[in-house]
Amino acid sequence: MEVAGYFAAILIGVSLGMIGGGGSILTVPVLVYLIGTNPVLATAYSLFVVGLSALIGAGNFMRQKLVSYRTAVVFGIPSTLTVYVTRKWVVPAIPDVIMDSSMIFLSKDLFIMLLFALIMILASISMIRSGNKKEALSENQTKRGFIHYLKITLDGIVVGFFTGLVGAGGGFLIIPALVLLAGLPMRLAVGTSLLIIALKSLIGFLGDLGNQPIDWGFLLGFSALSILGIFAGTYLNKKVSGANLKVGFGYFVLLMAVFVISKELIISKL
Repeated sequence: MEVAGYFAAILIGVSLGMIGGGGSILTVPVLVYLIGTNPVLATAYSLFVVGLSALIGAGNFMRQKLVSYRTAVVFGIPSTLTVYVTRKWVVPAIPDVIMDSSMIFLSKDLFIMLLFALIMILASISMIRSGNKKEALSENQTKRGFIHYLKITLDGIVVGFFTGLVGAGGGFLIIPALVLLAGLPMRLAVGTSLLIIALKSLIGFLGDLGNQPIDWGFLLGFSALSILGIFAGTYLNKKVSGANLKVGFGYFVLLMAVFVISKELIISKL
């Protein structure tokens, strides 16, 4: 199972490079189910692995001028600050046992995994629906104003909060926001998403230092494999249409959500 986990680390990088997200959707389940990491610690590791890999991938898109720095600032700064606050104070404040009655037992670990799955389902629906629509306007053609940027900022805060809770880089939430709210074409959204993910994930990870027992040897090795995968993913990004990327990504997220729910509520009880 561990060997499969290390192989999956490469796929995490491929996912990030190809669609600007999805790495965290793979990382948390891989660390929990294949490596055997505690779910809360897995969310911390996920932030580091995805953040470092995304930073490498963002560099490739920057060289191709496929990053909207203006959108990255408006979305990324509030999102990054929210992730740090959530990891530093909110996550440690959640009790180990949230509910314990004769009918329902909800632990902190189960809560995080189920919330993770719910967010994936919502994100997958939005991506599948938008995938069949006409490609978004170029950045310069998109209508802009105070309300436009306010929506992006508020969305950044919401994404940052849930990113902090479930340890996901948030690409599966950021991509729909950048495409639907910011009006970015898919590939520009991918590059911008990678930059945002890198900043908020790595800064969010700083909030875990002192709160989680970090195994740096394992974490750096796992991250190195993911970085190898991101170069392959960046190459594949050029070969697939934006619409197909959105639809395929949406179904992939939905499939992973069903797996997580099944594993937590059904398979683990057998």
